[in-house]
This record gives sequence, structure tokens and C-alpha cells, in this order.
Amino acid sequence: MVERRVEVTPVWAFRMPALIGRDAVARRRGGVLERLVHAGGAPVVVRAAQTARDRVLIGAEGPHRAACDAAIERARFWLGVDDDLSEFYARFRYDPVIGPVVRAQPWLRAPRRPEPFEALAWAITEQLIDFPRAAAIQRRIVFRLGPRCPRTGLRDLPSARSLAGQAPALLQSLDLSAGRSLALVRCAREVATGRVDLHDDHEAGWRRLRRIPGIGAWTLEILALNGQGRHDQVPAGDLNLAKLVARMRTGDPHARATEDEVRELFAPYAPWGGLASVYAMRALDVTAPPRPADPRRGRTRSSARVAGPLAA
Repeated sequence: MVERRVEVTPVWAFRMPALIGRDAVARRRGGVLERLVHAGGAPVVVRAAQTARDRVLIGAEGPHRAACDAAIERARFWLGVDDDLSEFYARFRYDPVIGPVVRAQPWLRAPRRPEPFEALAWAITEQLIDFPRAAAIQRRIVFRLGPRCPRTGLRDLPSARSLAGQAPALLQSLDLSAGRSLALVRCAREVATGRVDLHDDHEAGWRRLRRIPGIGAWTLEILALNGQGRHDQVPAGDLNLAKLVARMRTGDPHARATEDEVRELFAPYAPWGGLASVYAMRALDVTAPPRPADPRRGRTRSSARVAGPLAA
């Protein structure tokens, strides 16, 4: 095994993110975030820790130096240490909606996956269902089909090539619906054969994936924001954004805005609309719908987060 370490100075204010998702892939131990990735087909264990306010140490253990270096590059993207958000901060720090959060939490970033296919695959599993159920499906896929590191016990998502060879019926047995199982396999085949390049030619890939039944705007916008680092893409079909925009417009906590209304609200934030939506969700927390008032405390309580799009 080869070990590589790189100390990075983040370009912008940074805090090590909490675990992304509940798919049993990454884990955090004593301030060290770690997960298994596959770089060029080779398994690499990546670890990252924030050693100072302006220092992040990223390490990789793999079979050869090239794989370790490639895995470190994916980890840098995953963490967002190279993102320069100074323009975003300068433009919106006094914005009436997101300004307070921009000033108080300038390190906030959109959650990311090390590989864009991960964001695409998980977006498909999250279509039109609540987040806990989607996370349970993701864990089943990881434990059934994902490779495991025997040395650390860490698991990775199955690759596009692996999922491309699966029968949709197998994914259905893991509680993914028939339509979404077929859509996931078809997307995996497009990526595995090289007909879709998720790394470089984003727009062309989106157009080709959009032809697959069950792949809509929300799925591709989640791919763009969380898997390709596209801050300009707003997942306008997201249920939580629909609730947020409706509450801002009407004050009604039960109202739902249309996708067009969501896009209209975030249009002035271009080309940072996707990132602005992350800050808006933090500024106006509507991820927890109101529950009946607790008479013992004289205030309302919140229930668990609702996730997923209004449309695929």
C-alpha cells in the first residue's frame, strides 16, 4: 500500500462538513472524516481532518501513487476546499433573505459527493419518497452491491459499470420502485459505456440523460449541484424549496410553490442560485413542518425533515 498526504489551505472560509447522507459509506471518528473511493478502478481509503482554521490535511492509502493522487483530488472536490466563494459573499452578505447566514456562516457549502455518478444514483433513489426511506434503500444498495475494504470495513457505492449489469428486479427487491430501478440501470449504462460524460461535458450529459424515462429536471439539478459543483443549478422541484418559497410569498406553512416560482425567486442570485438555495434553507428553516403546539411549553414543535422532489 502507498500512502499520500497533502496539506491544503482552503481558498475560502472552511469548516469540515458533517457526514453527508445516511448511506453508511462515510464515517467520522475523532474529527477525521473517512471513506472508501475508487480512483481509476483502484480502491483508496481517503481521510480528511481540519488541523487548523486554515488547514485541512487529506490522506490517501491505495495500491499506487496515481490512484492516491486521483482520490485526493476527488476528496478536495467532495470537501469544497478549493471553492472561492468571495464573490458570492461580496454580493449577498447584505441580502435580506440569505444575508444573515452568509455573514454568520460563510463556510456553508452545498453537500457534495466525490463522484458525480453517486449524486445521480442517489437522486434517483430519493425521487418522490421521504428521506428516511430513501436512505434505507441506499444502505441496502451499498451493502448488497458496493465493494468493501477488508482492511477497514469501509464500503463504497457500486460503480456505474456494476449497476449497469444489474437486473432492475434486484433493485426492486431492495425497495426501489420498478420505474426508478429501470431508470437507475439505464443511467448507469449510459455512464459506464461513455455515452454520458459526467465530469467534463455537463450539458450534453444532461440532455442525453433527460431522454431516459423517469429522469427529470430535479434529478439533473441535484446531479449538477451535488455531483458536479454547479452552483448555478437550482433544484427547483425540491419539496423543501417549494415549501420555503411558498411560505415567503404567502406566510402559509402548508402552501407549496411551483417550480417556476422557485426559479423566479432565485433568478436574481445567478450564477449562484443553487448555493443561494442552500443558504436560504438554512436562513428560513422549513425542512421541519410545524406540529401542534405543546401546551406544556406554549410553542410549536417540529417533526423530522421531509426530503425529495415534487417531480423527478
